Amino acid sequence: MRRRRLGLELRRLRESARLTGDQVIDHLGWASASKLSRLENGRSRPDPRDVRDLLELYGVTGPLRDQLEAITREAGDVRSWLRSYRAMTPRQRGFAELEAGCADIREYSPFVVPGLLQTREYARTRIISFRPLGNHSGDPEKSDVDDPEIEVEARMARQQRLLREDDSPRYAAVLEEAALSRRAGPPEVVRAQLNQLCKLAALPNVTLQVLTTNARIANWYMPHTGFSLYRFADPQDPETLAIEGHSTNQVLNDRDELDRYTVVFDWLQSAALSPEDTLSWLAEMAGRGHGDPGRAAPSRTPASPPVQRRRTERLTGQ
Repeated sequence: MRRRRLGLELRRLRESARLTGDQVIDHLGWASASKLSRLENGRSRPDPRDVRDLLELYGVTGPLRDQLEAITREAGDVRSWLRSYRAMTPRQRGFAELEAGCADIREYSPFVVPGLLQTREYARTRIISFRPLGNHSGDPEKSDVDDPEIEVEARMARQQRLLREDDSPRYAAVLEEAALSRRAGPPEVVRAQLNQLCKLAALPNVTLQVLTTNARIANWYMPHTGFSLYRFADPQDPETLAIEGHSTNQVLNDRDELDRYTVVFDWLQSAALSPEDTLSWLAEMAGRGHGDPGRAAPSRTPASPPVQRRRTERLTGQ
């Protein structure tokens, strides 16, 4: 997020200076035109010297310059940030970076309990089940699947941020009933996961809601994919949407996309069991030892879709 925020600011400053990317490259004598693009899109770790050259060119002075140079140092200080995690893998690092500095995290997960809520056994089951999809080339150098135990440790390390007594983010998740059904894993794994969710739901910063199979979402809306929404403690950091795929993840800051998925999350929360009913549902399922697809869920009147607000208003102000 530091990289993304820095990139947005550098692009704004370039446009305010009425300079094209090619003009900046020529003036600074950079060898590659893609260097500026990577900086402005937050795709590379910024070199403080490069940022100082850009700020000089754009005539930036005073507090703004001090602020942007501080952000540059934070964006480039990856090693000290990683030291706060006892284990980390490339696959988990992207999510850990998003979660760092968050004030609010909202997640919808259709088939899997989100990583921040998983037990070790549930996480191990998910990771091992994915392994056959990791590398079809036969070349070990091209494998993006880490050792399962290291991957589990990395996921557990991420959870510590949610469990901290101070400075922990507000976390809300809507879980589909299928994520805790008989298909999710061996009975003892699902039972332990249900008990874990009961404990987490009691935390003051955590809100969990189960979306049962018979729930009606808005006007018969069907979600297309799972997603996560991130809002950061620093209001200048861009709100972010993440959509997880098998091998690639989409991370977006587009305002229209954020507004669209925020409305969807509102619909999902309205259709799901209340936090209180969810806790009762989880406790009963844990007592039975497994999610029972035949069980009648607590009755819930189908939710009507929230009234659409005018597009000129911010839909994320909740």
